[in-house]
Amino acid sequence: MTYANFITSFRIILIPVMILFFFFSAEGSRYIVTAIFVIAAITDYFDGFVARKYNQVTNFGKFIDPVADKILVVSSLLLILLDHNKLEIFIPVCIIILREVIISSLREWEAINFKKTIEVNKLGKIKTAFQLFAIGFLLFDGTIFTISTHLIGLYGIYIAAFLSLISMIKYIGFVKKP
Repeated sequence: MTYANFITSFRIILIPVMILFFFFSAEGSRYIVTAIFVIAAITDYFDGFVARKYNQVTNFGKFIDPVADKILVVSSLLLILLDHNKLEIFIPVCIIILREVIISSLREWEAINFKKTIEVNKLGKIKTAFQLFAIGFLLFDGTIFTISTHLIGLYGIYIAAFLSLISMIKYIGFVKKP
């Protein structure tokens, strides 16, 4: 197990911990959920950084890192949807989750049929940054200096949903036709 893969595994372990704290109704549990999410989101950057810096890029890491990202994003979005059962949240959550399923399927299709991988592009990284930013604010769901984090998160999640659609269209353009 490389350091990078350990960091990615740590992110996966944090996800059920975050979910458990979400369902605690104790005062302050929302802060803990947000803190756990932020730590997990930061590990998304550090695992790749460590892998490249210390030459620890592995096939397992290439596989598990995007899986960990998707589990973190999808489970967090479902928690937000559970907390805010409204159409304004449902639409971008559906767009983002459906994009993740479609792109994962396309990557598998390319791997099985053409023995190649579709690399993550810059737009996908920007989309992920917006998603993580927005999800953090939506999970916190409070105020910071009288500014609604829900409103910041809502704008952010719509930007992330838009970027999800654009990056999906770009990925579909990379897929070979049979």
